[in-house]
Amino acid sequence: MSNSKLPALDPALDLAILRVGLGALFLSTFFENLHKGLYRAKGYAGLINYYIQYGHAPAVWKHVMGFNAAHAAIAGPMQAVLEASLGVALIIGFFSRPAAAVAFGFLTGLWVSEWGLGWYWELLVPMIVAAALTLGPSGKRAAVDVALARRWPQLPI
Repeated sequence: MSNSKLPALDPALDLAILRVGLGALFLSTFFENLHKGLYRAKGYAGLINYYIQYGHAPAVWKHVMGFNAAHAAIAGPMQAVLEASLGVALIIGFFSRPAAAVAFGFLTGLWVSEWGLGWYWELLVPMIVAAALTLGPSGKRAAVDVALARRWPQLPI
C-alpha cells in the first residue's frame, strides 16, 4: 500500500481559480440577461416586480426593489454595467478583493430578493466564494493586481 499524497495546489492559485470562476459566472449572467432583454426598462421592471409580488424578501427590501423597478430605465443598464465589470475585473484579477467585496454585496442583495423563489443555495455558494475572495489574497496569482502591487506596493489589493 502506497503512502503517497495528492499534490496540493498553492492556496493563492486555489483563490485565483475561484476568482476566475466567479468572474465567468458574472460575465455569463450578463450575456444571458442581455439576450433576455432584462437590462431594458420593461424587462428589468418586470423581473423586479415579479420578485416583489411572489418573493419573500422583507418589506423594507421590497421597497428598495420597488424603487429600482420604478427607475428601471436607469437601474437596468447600471446593473448590466456592474455585472459585466465585475465579471471582467474578477477574471483578469483587477482590484480583485474590492471587486469580490462588491460581488458579495450584489449577490447578497439578489439572494434576499429571490427568497422563496429559487433554490436557497443557488446564490449562497457564489456568495461564500465572493466572501472568501474578499478575505483572501485572491489577486496574488494570474492577476493584473500582481503588476499593480509591484508598481504601487501601498495599494490595498
